[in-house]
Formats: sequence, C-alpha cells, structure tokens
Amino acid sequence: MGEISFTLNGQSVRVDGVDPHLSLLAWLRQQGLTGSKEGCAEGECGACAVLLLQPDGVGARFEAVNSCLLPLPCLAGREVWTVEGLGRPEALHPVQEAMLQGGSQCGYCTPGFVVSLAAEYYRKGREGFDLEALSGNLCRCTGYRPIRDAALSLGAPPPQDPLAQRLEAPVAPPGPLAYESPQGCFYRPTSLAELLARLAQHPQARLLAGGTDWGVEVNQRFARAGVLLDLSQVPELQGLVWREDYLEVGAALPLSELERRLAGRVPLLAAWFPLFASRLIRNRATLGGNLATASPIGDGPPVLLALGAQVVLVSLAGERVVPLEQFFQGYRQTVLAPGEVIKAVRIPLPLAPLARFYKVAKRPLDDISTVAAAFALHLEEGRVAAIRIGLGGVAPTPVRAYKTEAFLQGKPWEPRTVRAAAELVRGEFKPIDDHRGSAAYRSAMLASLLHKFYTETQEVAV
Repeated sequence: MGEISFTLNGQSVRVDGVDPHLSLLAWLRQQGLTGSKEGCAEGECGACAVLLLQPDGVGARFEAVNSCLLPLPCLAGREVWTVEGLGRPEALHPVQEAMLQGGSQCGYCTPGFVVSLAAEYYRKGREGFDLEALSGNLCRCTGYRPIRDAALSLGAPPPQDPLAQRLEAPVAPPGPLAYESPQGCFYRPTSLAELLARLAQHPQARLLAGGTDWGVEVNQRFARAGVLLDLSQVPELQGLVWREDYLEVGAALPLSELERRLAGRVPLLAAWFPLFASRLIRNRATLGGNLATASPIGDGPPVLLALGAQVVLVSLAGERVVPLEQFFQGYRQTVLAPGEVIKAVRIPLPLAPLARFYKVAKRPLDDISTVAAAFALHLEEGRVAAIRIGLGGVAPTPVRAYKTEAFLQGKPWEPRTVRAAAELVRGEFKPIDDHRGSAAYRSAMLASLLHKFYTETQEVAV
C-alpha cells in the first residue's frame, strides 16, 4: 500500500514512505541524479526533462516530459530515463556528442535539451529532425543556433543501440495503484467503474490527467490534496471515435497523442496544437484538464467553442451532455457536480470549411495568451450562413461572441460588414486590465483579429 516500483535508467527501483506530492525531479535530485535541473518549476523551461516510455503499437516510443510536474507515484509500473541513463563519461550518447560540438554554453539547460533531442532521435520513421521537439527547452545563453545545428547533424540510431532495441519490445500498461501515506493518498484506477467508485468515496479528491496545471500549484503555491486520483490509465477516457455526426475525444487523451491520431483532419485543432504550451507539456496535457481548470485565458476553450463542442460528463448516476458554452459558470467554476468527471469532448460534424485560431501573447510560443480567438465560418454564395466565434482573455470565462455572430448571420462577407462587426465585437465584452494587457488593448485585439480572419478568408467569398 505504501510502495512505488518503477524502472529508472534500466534498473528496478522501489520507493516507500514518500509524500505523494513529491515530484519526480525532487526525488531524482535527492538520489544524486542532479543532471535534471529545476529552472522554473512550472514546465516552461525544460531543464528538468526526462524520457518516459510509452506504448506505441507493438513496440514503444520515448516521450520527453517535465519531471518537475510529475508526482512520483505516477511512475509506478513505468520506465523512465534521465540524462544520466543515456550515456557514460567514457561512452557518450550520440546526442551528447553532438551537443559537445558547440551546442552547450553555461550548461544549465543542456541536460534537458539532450533529453528532448533523444526523444526525437529515437522517433520511429523520422526523416530529418523536427525542431518542434525542442519547443519546451529554453536556453538563456541564446545558444539556439548551435543547438539546432547539433539536432540537424544527428543521423539514425545504429541497430545495436540498446535504447533503440528497447523500443522494439512491447510495453506493459501500468496496473492499478493504491498508494497511501501520512501525507495523502494516490490512487490510479484502470477502469471508469473503479474511478467513479473511488470518486464516490472521496468526492473532494483532486483529479489528475496530465497534471501540468496541478504540478504548478504544488510547486509554486504549495497546494496539497488529501486524495489524488490519476486518470491516465482509464481506457474509457482515452478514446478517439469518429461518428457520422460528431467526433468524440477522450478527456484524458494526451494532446500529443490526439495530434498524432487526428493527423490534421480537424484543421482548427491542427492550428492550435503548436501554439499550446510546448511539446513537453502536450505530451501530458489533455482536453479534459484544460477545460476543468476553467481558466478564462486557457487556449483550448475558444477553439472548442468555435467548433461547437459539447462535453460528456459521467458519474455513478449516469451520463449527461452539456454544450461547452454552458459548462463554464464563473471564474474557475464549472457545472461539474461532486462525483462527476469529464468523460469526453464531442465535436459536431461536418466541420466549418473556414476556420482560424489566433493567439495574442507576449511571445509567440510557450506563453499564456493575452487574447485568444477562434473563428469557424460557413459561407453560401458570399454570405455568412453560420459563424461561431470563441474567445478567451476578455471575460471571467471563455465565451462566444453571440451578438457579433447574430449580426453577421446572413450578411455578405465583405469589408463593410466586417467593419461593423468589428466595432460590435470590441464592445461586446468588458475585459480587465492586468500585467498581460489593458482592457482597451484586449478590446482592440478582438476587432483586429476579426479583420485578420476576413483578410485570410475573403477570396473564398468572391
């Protein structure tokens, strides 16, 4: 009941008596594995990156994740590699060798870069090198060009590479876990029935899918919960099903996995994925978690609002389906009842032919948005047959611009219409001033983004 077993750098490890809130990063450093660094404690810098083994068909794949956001009990039954497990001083890993050729300056960020590089190095079917794999790793010495050069110099792993060979073997899914300690309990159910039973016993439990939001609360605000429920191994929350009239996405399906499975079939989501945090975060984060936090500046809700999404909620009493615009009840408040979880997100089909997502932030990538806007438009003979506008950062909750949508309905998609709609949308909400932007700036951005959407779609109306 009080033991956690996992594989670290190819060796079996058993841990007992630890606080379930202890992060993998903190534990690693306690063991003397100090290659993994704490740079930000919120999953933004990548200095703490480790490799987590994931099932991938008949074999496996490596995913780089932030160890500062990963509670140690999440590792039970898993396999994880740190930078120390990739090579030895007398026999460096090819990625480490490549980084030595000018890719490391002060060295603080180097272990994290090495880990993310290794995840891409071992990606099956790789042709060239996808630099997006490094999107969550920050170099404060501005040494990105030599790091990029190191990445682009990497060839394919040799057949005798032990880690490449490990990826050819299957991965056993981790089983259920009931870890109990004086500091709290950590449960990992492996079925929806087990999850709902646990939640009925502990209605105040903290639910974790990827834990990318909760980890920040623990690290920076010292949050604690008596009971933690890990949703990552509940198969009923991991599905991706195409129906005739809707697409259903499991609430606990990691975003990177969702991106792989969709393969661009939902263009609005495809446009959103690269702008949502980083690859390190998307390897753990989920749609359900992004919605349940009910942040007014979350990037996922505006996209899903524009898509007309619904959320499927489930409890021991059964299921109910709620339009997403009715899900948010106030600042950080939702309609979720005690004992209820988000099971899935449904996206109606067919999709709008014209759709865009725009994110206004202080830096283009790996940042929280000041304003987020998503548009989904149907045109018929140059007129607006239907439009949905999802917005974030302009109200206490994510919102739809209903007044602007109603104004545009049936009107010609032309400059005069859009100018009038832009004036309407900039006054439809009352955003606040904060350190990311003033209320006036946010309102002006709404008008500007509508003009931008028109500019990018006007040729279709001709």
